[in-house]
Formats: sequence, C-alpha cells, structure tokens
Amino acid sequence: MSTLPPAPTDSELAPWPVVASGLVALAVAMGIGRFAFTPLMPLMMRDGTLTAAAGAEWAAANYGGYLVGALTASWFAGNPRRGLLLSLAGVALTTVAMAAVGHDAPAALGAGLRALAGVFSAWALVCASGWCLAELARRRVGALGAWIYTGVGSGIALAGTLAWLGGIQPASRLWLELGLVAGLGALLVWSLSRGQGTEAAGIGEREAAAVVRRPRNGQAALVLCYGVFGFGYIVPATFLPAMARELASDPKVFGLTWPLFGLAAALSVAAVARWSKRVPRQRLWAAAQGVMALGTGLPLAAHALWAVAASAILVGGTFMVATMAGLQLAREARPDNPTPLLARMTAAFAAGQIVGPVLVRLLGPGRRVGWDALDCTGAVATVLLVLTALWLWRTARPSAESLVPA
Repeated sequence: MSTLPPAPTDSELAPWPVVASGLVALAVAMGIGRFAFTPLMPLMMRDGTLTAAAGAEWAAANYGGYLVGALTASWFAGNPRRGLLLSLAGVALTTVAMAAVGHDAPAALGAGLRALAGVFSAWALVCASGWCLAELARRRVGALGAWIYTGVGSGIALAGTLAWLGGIQPASRLWLELGLVAGLGALLVWSLSRGQGTEAAGIGEREAAAVVRRPRNGQAALVLCYGVFGFGYIVPATFLPAMARELASDPKVFGLTWPLFGLAAALSVAAVARWSKRVPRQRLWAAAQGVMALGTGLPLAAHALWAVAASAILVGGTFMVATMAGLQLAREARPDNPTPLLARMTAAFAAGQIVGPVLVRLLGPGRRVGWDALDCTGAVATVLLVLTALWLWRTARPSAESLVPA
C-alpha cells in the first residue's frame, strides 16, 4: 500500500516566493504609492492641474495618512499577509484615480487620494516586514529578509525614470501607467504568496522572545531614534528636486535627481544584504544614520549641483539601510509578535517626517545667520542624526544572527 509523502515543513519550503513577494510589495507601496508624487508634481504644475500651494497640501496629506496607517497597522497583527494584499490593492486604486484629478476636479480630491495612499503605504511596509521576516525566520533563512527592502529603491527608481523619460506625456497618463503597474504588482504578490504561512508565531519563537526581548525602555529609545531618522531623511527627500531645479533649469538634468536617489537606495540595500550579514544591525543603522547626516549637511556647506547630487546618493544610499536595520531590530526585539512594535516605529517615523516640512514652513522667508528656512531645518536634522547615530553605536549589542557560527 502506497503512502503519501509528508508535507514539507516551513524550513523546507523555498524562500524565494516570500522574498519576491516582499520586494515587489515594497516597490509598489513605497516606490509608487508613497513616492511617485515627488517626480510627478512638477509635471502636474506644468500641465496646470496643480499649484505649488496645493502640492504642499497634498504632500502634507500623504504624510498625515502615513501616520494614520502606521497607528492602525496593528489591526493586521493576526494576519499581516491579508493586510499586505489589501494595502496593495488600495495603492493601485488610488494611483489610477489620480489620473482623474484635473482642472474640474474638487479641490479636496487630490489631497484625499494622497492621504489614502499614505495609509496604504504604511500598512504595506509594516505588514510586509512583519509577514516576510517571520516567514523567512521559520525557514531558517532570516538573513534573506534584507533583500525585500531593495524593492523600495527599485520602485523609486522605476517611478522616477518613467517620469523622466515620459515627461512629454500629460501627468494624468503617467499616473494611469503607474497605477496599472501597481495593479500588476499586487496581482503578482497575491500569486507568489498563496500557500505561504499566515499563522501566529510558534512556540519556539515565543520562547526565543522571552530570552532576547529588549527592555521596554530600549524599545522606546529605538522608536525615538526611528522618529529622528524620519525627520532627518524627509528634508532632502522632499526638497532635493527643488534644490536641483534652482541650480539647473534643464529638466533632463534636475529630473535625474529622483532616479539617482532610488538607484542608490536599491544598490545600498543589495550591498548590505550581500556583504554585511555579520554586522550587528544596530551598528549598521548607526553607520547609515551617520552617513545620512553627511548627506543632509553637505548642501549647507556648498550650494552647488554636485553637492545636491552627492546628497541624493548619500541620503538615498542610507535611508533604506536604516529602514531595513530598524525594522529587523524590531523583529529581533519581539520575535513573538513584532507588528505592534513595527507600527510604533513607523508612527514615530511618520511623525518625524511631518515635522520636517512643517518646520520649514514655520520658519518662513528670510535668513538667519546666512541660512534660509530649508538650511536651518537641514542643520537641525544633521545634528539630531549625528546624536542618535552615536547613541545607536554606543548601545549596540550583537544581533542574534551574528552569533551563529558561519
């Protein structure tokens, strides 16, 4: 009598569908849903469908939506895969809907769509991190989790390149094209993730949590550092294209800033995933935050196109490394159920990125000790990034994976 072969265990399942699901999900949610507005805003202004003031309001609405999404992402703690699929569908729908925002559209429509896109992006980041990292840990290949974060830079580079190469098209058509790409990406994630686990953490993970869980005050410090990171990165991420536009009027020149930013993000995460597996994650985060401080401080020292380009590389090349390291630390601190801590860190990040542009606006026109509002905000960001980088470096402990013999 024949018997059926035993079902494969979690550790025997191939990890690549989980890695691919996370990579594509973050490319869609962050590269398109979160950041596509940055390169498309000047094109919408060119088409007469958006003013500079309305653009600032839409950006603020997206930041606010991201904060709301971070605060509510814990709803999906029991089944983060379901939250991921829901959020990707939302990103696709809101991106396609942006194509309908024209001269006759209600004033609040664009801001509302950008706010919803922010909510869905935050859900996707938290759920992708919580689900993918847990599934890879069950397969004993947790180090592969770093690769999912290359999706953010890849998505930014894709959206920026499409806006750069297709800049002669109306912005509404570009929104439609990006929405279709987002929809295809959502379908791909659904297909790749079918049959993967969704259950809560197992007994082994709960026991590990009792051993390695970071004290509550340590978790609070991580949340604070992650909030400072959000404040520091958002200044160049919001204003680099505008700074480049002031120094070079040719859109084929200043339009390269955003693809360069995204390419640096993707390559840096890939390099870290390949060559820095043995580096404690908190030290990695500290180093990224320190290099980012150099990127935010460089334009203060030299108002030149090369300084803006270097800032794009330095900030773009570190913001996803810091994101990856911070979220993996959350998974390490709470292996039993990381989603609530991931949500708190993402909420702090969202609050920090709201404070950056708000501070620029509060400082207003005029100069202080030779600096305008953008320079002053950049100086504050640089100081805070340096201080938190020093704290992260000083308090770092070996990561769990770095203790495993090669």
